[in-house]
Amino acid sequence: MLHLSSCLELDLTPPHQVVAETSIQSEKDVKVMMDGLMRNLCSGSYYGRDMLLYADAKGGDYIIPMLGRGYDGLYRFEHAVGSGSYSSFWYQIYICLALSNNILEGIAKLEAGGTETPQLSKYKGQALTLRALMHFDLARLYGYPYLKDNGASLGAPIVTKVLSAFDQPRRETVAAMYAQISEDLIDGAALLNNSIGKTKEQGYVNYYANKALQAKVYLYMGKYDESLAAAEEVMAPSAGYSLYSNANWKSSWTKQNQSESIFELDMRQNETDLGTSSLGYMTIRPRKIGSNAGLFMASKYFMESLEEDPDDVRWGVMSNDESTWAKPSRKGCCYKYLGDTLATGDGKGLASAVNIKVIRLSEVYLIAAEAALSQPTPDKTKAAAYLQKIRDRSPSLTLSDPATVDNISIDMILKERQKELFGEGQRFFDLMRLGKTILYADDEVAGIISGPRTAQGGSVNWNFYASILPISQGELDANPAIRDQQNPGY
Repeated sequence: MLHLSSCLELDLTPPHQVVAETSIQSEKDVKVMMDGLMRNLCSGSYYGRDMLLYADAKGGDYIIPMLGRGYDGLYRFEHAVGSGSYSSFWYQIYICLALSNNILEGIAKLEAGGTETPQLSKYKGQALTLRALMHFDLARLYGYPYLKDNGASLGAPIVTKVLSAFDQPRRETVAAMYAQISEDLIDGAALLNNSIGKTKEQGYVNYYANKALQAKVYLYMGKYDESLAAAEEVMAPSAGYSLYSNANWKSSWTKQNQSESIFELDMRQNETDLGTSSLGYMTIRPRKIGSNAGLFMASKYFMESLEEDPDDVRWGVMSNDESTWAKPSRKGCCYKYLGDTLATGDGKGLASAVNIKVIRLSEVYLIAAEAALSQPTPDKTKAAAYLQKIRDRSPSLTLSDPATVDNISIDMILKERQKELFGEGQRFFDLMRLGKTILYADDEVAGIISGPRTAQGGSVNWNFYASILPISQGELDANPAIRDQQNPGY
């Protein structure tokens, strides 16, 4: 059983100091704790909604149809130490880190007592993989991109043990965080590299989820040879995953754990489901289902990309938005996280309880394409072939402008990522990690946009201070060790 101090202490104690005591006595207890960790990953403050919404709202592909509905601060970059800090990210991720470290220390105690089983090794590999994911997310939210300065900027505290209430860890550099992330992924992969660890288990990570995350992390670090090798291992037929055909791409969102799903979080009805506060409700047309809906819709920049081909299969999850009074055919609302445009869901009783796809095979192909092209000696043949596998989802472009060794480019790959991964929490991080400039379609918003982003010209790149979050005042007050480590500009 897990104990997280007392209820009052949870309100007063900074997230990195949340004390968790374990009473793990058996392998069964470890399973209970692992289930608890997976539920916490599904929190609305993490992958259940906000982690994905963060990158889409700030990435230029979404706009706010009208001010005042909610989450305006993300779109306008209204972040401050005292308000708009989105401190729930920090809090929830460190809760998850406390759980993962409890699992690891509990397993270590069992093993020290002579209990060693293949299942315990699997749990250990899973906990290490997830701990790497959490530190990766903290680095992306609170530290500048690795390639901006080779990881010299500050990220967040690295937590690899159960902390006492008196611990006050300082922020570490992004480089130090990525070193820990890489170590955990390598150690986790070694423990999962067997028949048990490679088995696809609904709602949990396995060996190939670890490798897919390795491919992504190494891409962010500019370690392109390592990124490509990890991606190709996941793409190999022996891994057991396959890309959706054009005929079943749309319907894949109405089903759970299909052939492309490498790591998919289980959003369960009446448990982890967020109902009308779910991610799916944030991106549909207002009053299509209920009143609490429609905070964001696609910007003209995303629409221009998808409109390159009216036969693109990815139109299948798009439907009419609020601008239809002016342009009835504009389909700027995304229904991926309600299953489809009829809000079918993915086989559960509520449409809002659609599983979160954290890593899909299509993303791995796009990672492989970028890594192959970005190697010290570019492999344009591989890059074009891997990109074309996803570009085939746009049949007209496949005929008129296929990816070849002569036209393959990073921008072509980024555009395909834009179209394929829309609504899946990637765009902002993709553009930031490469130092690209993001444009925002503020002219499409009802009302005058103001805030830090517009005050400095409207567009954003990795030099803009608010491209990363501040450390909240509550955390600074609670942890004196990081009071001198606030992010620049705040």
